[in-house]
Amino acid sequence: MMSALIHALVLDGRGGISKQLTSAEQISTWNREDGTLWLHLDYQLDDAKAFLDAAQLSDFSKQALMAGETRPRVVSDAQASLMFLRGVNLNPEQTPDDMVSIRLCVQEHLIVSTRHRRLLSVSALAESLRQGKGPSDTSSLICQLCENLTSRMQDVIDNLEDKMDEFEDIVDSTPKAYDHNALSQVRRQTIGLKRYIRPQKEALRALLNERPHWLKESDVARVRETTNHLVRYLEELDLNIERAQIIQQEVASQVSEQLNARMYVMSVVAALFLPLGFLTGLLGVNIGGIPGTESDVAFPLFVIALVVLTGGIAVYFKLKKWL
Repeated sequence: MMSALIHALVLDGRGGISKQLTSAEQISTWNREDGTLWLHLDYQLDDAKAFLDAAQLSDFSKQALMAGETRPRVVSDAQASLMFLRGVNLNPEQTPDDMVSIRLCVQEHLIVSTRHRRLLSVSALAESLRQGKGPSDTSSLICQLCENLTSRMQDVIDNLEDKMDEFEDIVDSTPKAYDHNALSQVRRQTIGLKRYIRPQKEALRALLNERPHWLKESDVARVRETTNHLVRYLEELDLNIERAQIIQQEVASQVSEQLNARMYVMSVVAALFLPLGFLTGLLGVNIGGIPGTESDVAFPLFVIALVVLTGGIAVYFKLKKWL
C-alpha cells in the first residue's frame, strides 16, 4: 500500500536538511530543538490521518488539511495559521486552469502541507532543500512556496496571451478560417485561472494584515511583491477576457457584413428579373387575345425587349450607385 508521506524534512537552518523522517513514529518523537520540520502528505491516502496525529495538530487543523474542496484563503486558530493556496496544473494531459490545491498548517517550527495531485512548485522547493540551496526557516519557506506557485502562473498566462494574439491575426486576415471552439477554450481557461487567482491574492493580503508570529519582518516585502504579481496577473486575465469578447464581436460583425452583402446581391438580382418574370408570366396565361401568337417575329422581338428592359434597369441601378 502506498504511504501518504511524500516527505518529512527537518531543516538545518542553513538552506538544507539535517535529516529526513520516514515514519509516523519518528515524526511523533520530533521536537523543535531538532529544527523546523516540513511534513508533506497526500491527504487522500488512508494513513494520512496517522501522520497528522503524529504531528500533534488540533482537530480543526486536521479537518482543514484533509478537506475535499478548498478555496484560497488564510485562517488562524489558536495554534497555527492555516493557508489554502492553488498552483497551476502542469501535470501531463492536464489543463493549467484546473489548479491544484495545497493546504498548509504553519507553526513557528512546524509546517504540515497536504495535497493530492502533484505540484511542481512543491517538488522544486523540496529539491532545493536537498541540494542545500533552499530556505532556512518557516518564514522563508512559506515565502518561497508562494513565489514558486506564483511564478509558474506567468508562463501559462503568457501562453494564453499568445493564443489571443493568434486569434486577432486570424480575424484581421479574413481569408483564414476561424476556430470558435479554440477561442472558447482559451476563454474558459482564463476564467478558470481568474477564479482561483483572485481569492489567492486576497489570501496573501490577509496574511500581511494578520502578520503571524512566524512571518519575519524581512519576508513581508517578499509576500507583498508576490501579491503585486498576482494583481498584475489578474489585470492580464481581465484584459484577455475583454480581448476575447472583442474578437467574438468582430467575428460576429464580419459574418453579419458578409450576410448583408450576399442578401444585397440577391435583392439586386431579384429586382433585375422581377419585371421579366412579370411579363413572361403575363404572356404565359392560356387565354385568348395574347398578342403576337400569329406572328413569326413576335418571340425574337419579345426577347430583345426583355434584354433591353434588363439593361435599362441595370443602367438605372448603376446611376443610383446600387451596383
